[in-house]
Amino acid sequence: MSKTSRKRRPLKAARRRVRAGALLLVPLVAGVMRILAATWRVRVEGEDPLAPGPPHGRLGALWHGSVLVAVGVYRDSGVCVPVSRSADGDLIVAVIERLGLGEPPRGSSRSGAVSVLRRMVRLVREGRVVAVLTDGPLGPARVSKRGIVQVARLAQVPIVPVALSARPCVRIGSWDRMLLPLPFARVLCRYGDPIQVPPDAKGERLEALRRALDVRLELLTSATERALGRAPDA
Repeated sequence: MSKTSRKRRPLKAARRRVRAGALLLVPLVAGVMRILAATWRVRVEGEDPLAPGPPHGRLGALWHGSVLVAVGVYRDSGVCVPVSRSADGDLIVAVIERLGLGEPPRGSSRSGAVSVLRRMVRLVREGRVVAVLTDGPLGPARVSKRGIVQVARLAQVPIVPVALSARPCVRIGSWDRMLLPLPFARVLCRYGDPIQVPPDAKGERLEALRRALDVRLELLTSATERALGRAPDA
């Protein structure tokens, strides 16, 4: 055995111990999140276009920074949220499943991209609701990946823009400036006009639809934040 291999073994063992310790915290994190979300005063404006119904499910689009709000608002709903295939992703999956969300389609930003897109299409066709964090998993913030447009094209369901905001709240200092509503916060959920993707769309047409989704999400998010008396992205 080489010296490099001997050095790696303790490092791998340490990582396994850290991950095992983190998994022990999953029930605590999920419990705290459930209690916190139960205190929020949630207002949904208009009819929920993400409610599943025949013949297909629904496809929602939201920014990665609103994932904590979404998990709280959609708890016990069975909504599926795609999660990256990583150690952090495993922990997130364990938490959201305890909160009553659906089993998430898994994939990475590299090798698993095609498989997770296929899984999302299959879920939508089966009548499930899939909520995609369009700028995840690594950003840049508020720039959608093209994957959600491909899913909408293949499944032939419209993309529903979703904006979530809260007051009072804190912003976590990550790349997406993740939003965490404080106890008893007012939470506002708004839905934008759906975007239909033609089955024969490709190339520049798909890119134009992706950009249109970004514009629609930005306008919807800004309006939602202003409705709560917050400066956009404050």
